[in-house]
Amino acid sequence: MVRQVFPKRALMCNSPPKFTVRQYRFTDEQEEHERQHSKSELVVLIPEVLDPQYGMYVWPCAVVLAQYVWFHRRLVRDKRILELGAGVSLPGILAAKCGAEVTLSDNAALPQCLANCRRSCEMNNLSGVFVTGITWGQISPALLALPPVDIILASDVFFEPEDFEDVISTVHYLMEKNTHTQFWTTYQVRSADWSIQGLLLKWEMESIYVPLQSFEANKEQLAHSHLPGRHTIEMMVITKVTMPHTVTP
Repeated sequence: MVRQVFPKRALMCNSPPKFTVRQYRFTDEQEEHERQHSKSELVVLIPEVLDPQYGMYVWPCAVVLAQYVWFHRRLVRDKRILELGAGVSLPGILAAKCGAEVTLSDNAALPQCLANCRRSCEMNNLSGVFVTGITWGQISPALLALPPVDIILASDVFFEPEDFEDVISTVHYLMEKNTHTQFWTTYQVRSADWSIQGLLLKWEMESIYVPLQSFEANKEQLAHSHLPGRHTIEMMVITKVTMPHTVTP
């Protein structure tokens, strides 16, 4: 059964108080003597609502996913990228500033969340980023209108177990448009009993866990911020199974 409204997220995104602009600075990991001669740096400005009842601030998973985008910035250039459940949109905004063609999306029933996506674009002078309402688990006109994408980004969308299949079914639909689409996602480990592996098998997908140290994210502070802190974050790349698994006698 598809839910029309998500009460918890509605509370998080309706009529927010005033926002604060935070800066996230992504740089190459270099020795000091190397920085004096060559340094890659990119700054992203994010409007955050620093109130615990709202979801419009950067969560620990988002900065880890953004670090993965930064580490692979040459790969994302000129790619079509969609961010699901974007919120303040740090990974998607970073991808756009790295040269990707980006669409930001959040729940279609929560216009304030979509307005915040647009605000993040304005803060970073990104006029070419498209913002649309995509509700997980619904085959809506907005979802149907999306062109094929190369990469789907999502941070901490596996937050409530009752939403897991809605997220995965939406990703499955997008992968039907382009069987080579990759789903880059980070999640915070909250319970050892929660898993999406059974759902991935059902929807003919497979996952690869990406060690945080492989993209320089195994730290308590990334992008010159206090995040992700001591939270346990995992990174996965999910793809469509090209040859469905069969059981042999």
